[in-house]
Amino acid sequence: MNVILVVSDTLRRDFLGCYGNSWIHTENIDKFAKDAVIFDNAYAGSFPTVPNRLDLFTGKFTFTYRDWAPLPQNEVVLAEVLSKSGYVTMLIADTPHILKDGYNFQRGFYGWEWIRGQENDRHSTDPVDIKFPCDPKKLRNPYDAVVHYLKNTYWRRHESDYFVAQTMDTAIRWLERNYKQDRFFLYVDTFDPHEPWDPPRWYVDMYDPGYEGEEIIYPRYGPADYLTEKELKHMRALYAGEVTLVDRWVGRLLAKIEDLELFDNTAIIFTTDHGFYHGEHNLTGKSIIIDEKNYHGLAPLYEEVAHIPLIVRLPDTDKSWRCSTFVQPPDIMPTILDLLRIEDTGTMHGKSFLPVIKGDVKSIREFAVTSPSIIYGPVAGQRITVTTDEWRLIYAGNPEEIRGSAVTSIVDGIPREQHPLGEIRSELYNIKEDPQERINLIDKYPDVATDIHSKLLDFLKSTGTQEKYLRFWDRI
Repeated sequence: MNVILVVSDTLRRDFLGCYGNSWIHTENIDKFAKDAVIFDNAYAGSFPTVPNRLDLFTGKFTFTYRDWAPLPQNEVVLAEVLSKSGYVTMLIADTPHILKDGYNFQRGFYGWEWIRGQENDRHSTDPVDIKFPCDPKKLRNPYDAVVHYLKNTYWRRHESDYFVAQTMDTAIRWLERNYKQDRFFLYVDTFDPHEPWDPPRWYVDMYDPGYEGEEIIYPRYGPADYLTEKELKHMRALYAGEVTLVDRWVGRLLAKIEDLELFDNTAIIFTTDHGFYHGEHNLTGKSIIIDEKNYHGLAPLYEEVAHIPLIVRLPDTDKSWRCSTFVQPPDIMPTILDLLRIEDTGTMHGKSFLPVIKGDVKSIREFAVTSPSIIYGPVAGQRITVTTDEWRLIYAGNPEEIRGSAVTSIVDGIPREQHPLGEIRSELYNIKEDPQERINLIDKYPDVATDIHSKLLDFLKSTGTQEKYLRFWDRI
């Protein structure tokens, strides 16, 4: 059996038709989902980009002991295990953060290809006259990420020049050359629909035709007050256009898989790392980055960021069903090993969800835990999100340990002083009755919060979290 794992960065589940969206075109992913298991309670684990890939590649909740950091040499990783088991392993990615500056996520793969130029990839040096599409004060990292991106993409003329197109086309060409291999593992990682959002114009016009204002392609992270309602609507349209662009090119990859008759002997997994705020909770982005103030910090991880899509199609499957068990990225590696009948490495925190798919068990988890690295304690607005069937606790840490600024790499991998924004306190929501998380019930139901916190503490201990980190999170 072969395995293809596709990660599409920053893809909100509620922007997909198979997860209930009615206004965005995602026909190809929706078609794929009709013959797959749709997981309704998939949640991010370690947050954000690089910590998520650490989870995927190691089967661990790496937020319990690591920051945003390169893949360590001493970790047992999925590609290495599969390569040693006789699989041809290939990584194809345009996500720069997992490959640049020695991050080493290609370790264990027999082959790998990096499509250059995404986001802040230091790639093109051509003397290009850069024109910002809006007031730079409305952009995140305007003079770093946005400038690099505009330099890297000035030459584009056709849809096939866009990054997700290049990445999926590279995967298609690899499959055309390798589909007759006895067994292979193909990992495809596209940074789209992560910002900057600049899909071909016809995709944007699907959702906001006739717009003539500023193009906020990489919105500032933090309070959304800097945007007008018109700008916020167009920001969503830019993102929606990017999602549809991703869908079209993922669709081409899926069509090639069908053409090569690989559905009969290939497991296909499609997912993301986290979502994005488009004005919900008066936030844009997923953390706090206000460049003109040199202000960096962490935002709460509510529904829009923590709840993610996960769609799994196994060979000989011809019907879709929805699965309500809690699953998280660290569960993907043990599931793949279970599916391929490869011995458990003994190093993983995650649990195989294959028994759930087969109907042998109903669930593998009672709740989901989503968090940036906890190793610095409750600083810079750091909070742990715990989601149960009925409740969501956004836990701010031991009240005696909550501090203001600290130098960490949590937000984007760059060590810098980071700060909280506003008052930092724990929050509790009844997500059945209040799915938009507007009414904080922490004071009304302290016993519920205490019970969830107790489960969190047991979970952290079960992953081997060191005592020096546990002390930051042992009280509520």
